[in-house]
Amino acid sequence: VENAANTQRLQEECDVLSLRLAQCRGKGGSQQGDMELQRFRAVMLASLRSLLPQDWSSTHETAWVWLWESIEQRLRAEVGKPASHERALEGFIVGLTEGEKGQLRQGLFQRFLAVAPQGQNFFKQSTTRLHFIAD
Repeated sequence: VENAANTQRLQEECDVLSLRLAQCRGKGGSQQGDMELQRFRAVMLASLRSLLPQDWSSTHETAWVWLWESIEQRLRAEVGKPASHERALEGFIVGLTEGEKGQLRQGLFQRFLAVAPQGQNFFKQSTTRLHFIAD
């Protein structure tokens, strides 16, 4: 909710959610067309109403409906894309030499840590382990 007014950040969050949903579908979850986003909306709103009965108002309802419709629209636009991106990325990586893969790994972590320095707190493993993660 903190990033609802920042459309770029909201899109990033929806992209991550799309990847997570695609990952669930790959592990026996619902198929691409089976995302029950409308049902989720109903459950989400009912939960919010019951958790905040004295604070909840029609203004809250309108705001949350707007937010969820925005998220739902972005998610529906991303359905199926993670699988095609994964295939393209896999094809790209298979064509790289070991030296090129090493440069890619090194650049990946350098760029990540430049953008999110606090990420180094989560990577206390050896370089070999980081290369395994990148592969």
